[in-house]
This record gives sequence, C-alpha cells and structure tokens, in this order.
Amino acid sequence: MMLIIFGIALLLLVYIKLRKTYNFWIERGVKQRKQIYLLGDNAGVFLQRETFFDMMQNLYNTYPEERYMGMYQMTLPTLVIRDPDLIKQITVKEFDHFVDHRPFIPDGVDPIWSKNLFALKGNEWRNMRATLSPSFTSSKMRAIFNLISICAHEYMDYFTKTQGTQTVELKDTFTRYTNDVIASTAFGLKSDSINEKDNEFYLNGKEITTFTFWKNMRFFLYTLTPRLSAALKIKLFPDHLTNFFKNIIMSTIKAREEQGIVRPDMIHLLLEARKGKKKFEDPPVLDTGFSTVEETIKPVQQTYQITDTDIAAQALIFFFAGFETVSIAMCFMGYELTVNPDIQERLQKEIDETIESCEGTLTYEALMKMKYMDMVVSETLRKWPPAVGSDRVCNETFTIEPKNPGEKAITLQKGDIIWFPTNAIQRDPKYYPNPDKFDPERFSDENKHNIKPYTYLPFGLGPRNCIGSRFALLELKTIFFHLLRNFDLVVTEKTQIPLKLSKKSFNMIAENGMWIGLKPRCL
Repeated sequence: MMLIIFGIALLLLVYIKLRKTYNFWIERGVKQRKQIYLLGDNAGVFLQRETFFDMMQNLYNTYPEERYMGMYQMTLPTLVIRDPDLIKQITVKEFDHFVDHRPFIPDGVDPIWSKNLFALKGNEWRNMRATLSPSFTSSKMRAIFNLISICAHEYMDYFTKTQGTQTVELKDTFTRYTNDVIASTAFGLKSDSINEKDNEFYLNGKEITTFTFWKNMRFFLYTLTPRLSAALKIKLFPDHLTNFFKNIIMSTIKAREEQGIVRPDMIHLLLEARKGKKKFEDPPVLDTGFSTVEETIKPVQQTYQITDTDIAAQALIFFFAGFETVSIAMCFMGYELTVNPDIQERLQKEIDETIESCEGTLTYEALMKMKYMDMVVSETLRKWPPAVGSDRVCNETFTIEPKNPGEKAITLQKGDIIWFPTNAIQRDPKYYPNPDKFDPERFSDENKHNIKPYTYLPFGLGPRNCIGSRFALLELKTIFFHLLRNFDLVVTEKTQIPLKLSKKSFNMIAENGMWIGLKPRCL
C-alpha cells in the first residue's frame, strides 16, 4: 500500500514540475502553443508526424502578428524570434549578450567536440574565430579552388562513361562529392568515393552524419538531463569514429612537419596560423556572391596557441557541417533545376558563355562573375536552407522592450535560449511573395535591393555567422558548373513531384530519395 502511495505522490510531483515547466512563457506574457508533456513542440517530429522543417514553419505561422513566441525543445523553454528588427538587435547590435550557441554535446563529454568553433564559448570562441577567419577569405578560396575542381572533374569522368540517360539519386551522389572535397581540402587525403563506393573515409563520414533513432534518443537525453548526460559521459558519436578522423589529422600534421610537405588545404592554413605566418591583409578577390556572410570578427595578431587537438577539432566540425549541409543544398538545387527546365536552360547558357570566355578551362574569377549562377544558388538557399534555424544563448541579462500593443517587457536571464526560424522567415509571403515558387529573379540586380534586411539568413547573421560560407558556395557552384555543362537534368519515373520531405529523418531528405536523370548534352 505504501508503495502505491509513494508512486502516486511521485507522479504528482512530476506532473507539478512539468506543469510549471510548460507555463514558463505563459507566466511571462508570451504566447505559446498547447504542449505535450516531455516532448514539447518537438512531439510531432519525435512521433514522426511532421518533419522538423514543417514543425518550424507551423510554429512560426501560429501567431503571425507576434514579434516572438515561446516554444519548448522537449522541456527546454526557447524564445522564437520572428521580427527582423529584433533579429538584428540580438545578432548584431547586442551581440555581446548573445555570443554563444547552445552546446551541441554537453560540456566535458568529448574534448575534441567541445573544442570546435561551433562549440567554443566567450573569449575562447573570439580568439579561435579571429585566428581562423583569415583562412576563409576569398583569396584563400581562390587557392583551394583547384582542389575542388579536380574532384568535380573526377565525377564528370565517372558519369560521362555511361551512354544515354542515367538515373541517379542526388543525396548519395552529392554526399560522395562533398566527402571527397573535404577529404582533399580539410584532411589532405585522396578519396575517390564515386568509384570506390565503400571506402573507409566515406563510410565513416556517412555513419557520423546519419542521425539514427539512438542518436536522436541521446539528443533527447541531452535536453532532458544535460547534467546527468555529462556525468555519465553519454557520447553522441562512438569512439571509433572520433578516433578515426582524429588519427588522420594527427598523422597528417606529423608527416607535414617532419617532411616539409606543403599543400594548399585547410591543414596547411591552420599550421601556418600556428606559426604566426598568416597574412592579415588579402589582395582584393572576387567574392562568392549574395549569400556570402561578412566577417565581422577582425583578424588580430595571434595570441591563441593552436594545438594539434584544436586543428583536429576544426577539421572534424568542418567535415560534419560540410558533408551533410552542403550536400543537402546541392540536392535541392539539382531537384529545382530538374523540375524548372527553363531556369536550367538559362543557367546552361551562362555556363556555355563562361567556358567560352575562359577558353575551355574554368577559372575562379570566371565562376565568381556568373550572376545567374549566384541567383539560382541564392534562391535555393532561400527556399531550402539546409540549417532550418539557428540558436543563441543569453549570456548576460537582457530585456526585450515592448513595442506592439499588448506586449510586456521580457527579461531574458543568463542561460535562456533563443531561436531564429530560418526556413519559416524565408518562406514568409510578407518578405518573399509566392514563397513556394522557385524564382531566382528575386536575387537579380534589379530586385535584390527589395529583400528586407535580416530576412535572408541561410548562413546565420552577425559575428557568429557561418565561417565556411565562401567554401560552401564555391563547392556548390563548381560542381553544378561542370554538371550542367555536360548534362541536362531531366525528370524520370522515379522523380517525386511534388517533393515530400521524410518524416523519419531529422535531416532534410526526400521521402523516397531524390531521383533525377542525367541526359548527355549535345554540344
């Protein structure tokens, strides 16, 4: 009998605790949706009733007149910012109040993951960002361009061996390409994933970036019990994967320092930074386009000593971000060009004119001058941003003053989380008329000035934007230049129209794969 009473009392206490948790925003006068205890606004995603992409869109549309609204990531209260002016205030004007991201993995669980640029906090982040930023300038991208081009040519050699139209799955193809590019430019390795389908580098990369049920469960535990997760050292990635990539970096660093090997890749740039041999002033070079984010953390004379572990950590997060997110952007660009043949034809015309102007060999400068290419890429990232949103952690008490009728002042405390719903803002008809239409003309010279500031944020905003935006854009433009020079992208019987996102994956992938046909062009 006592055991039953104890159980009832325990359940009552849990209920009271959860009720208080899910009244967090109501008590502060912030609107929120009806919640499912323990799962919060993530319930539909967790139960596979909606995609994360759709969850953020539906959440955003619930209160269309509000500047912000409350949500819950499981049990974690999060303030969703809808208003562009407030986004500007938080990401730029008051950046010092919102420097950090929410930890991807609880602090102390895995040192190599806690040392990457995304996870670093405060002054540690500032020092590392200032140290790394000269490695991602347009002039450095120009130096890496040849390595990316070699990978793109190898893929064209593979596909041009087949006569007639061939059906390909874009996600598989482009993850192999991004894998090989990153292996070359970040790890200094030769990887040929299109010919050697089961090479170790690709298989480990695929495993580390695939979110299985058990990985999602670990995220669930990180959110519900971050302290317990840290105490138990519950890792997101198994040791054999982390050690595989770490050992590659360490052995590469050792070989280069002992043998004096020089290769124009990320490891070389970071090793040069460690020696203090960085150039802080780069000669003017054409930039990578409209989507490129501005670097606002200015390079400084280095005071931060870069260790081998630091280099390994940056290479690993570079791989993790580049393998999955860049390939997602490529998939959706390939799909949109396939189902919009008029846009594809216009882009191919620009490609043909460009290759003729540089006498058959694509140059970095020629690629950067392609206006319509940049328009297509920018619209892809507008309609299908690979990062559905981004977060910030309040690190210093901050008050959002009331502006609209009925609003109250909201004071955010240290540790409170805010969220910018990128995909929903970029599909808001108030900012982008007919938002579901794929229309590169939004980004033409005549129209791009109509885009309201702080409503286009595929690479984030402010000083904590994505440091790799130039690299990602260069990688994407290079492969599509060569792909569309050689092939027409055509609809096949396996092409899903309209496209449906999978509810079974946290990542943005198509329900039944993203299948298209490659038809050799008659040049």
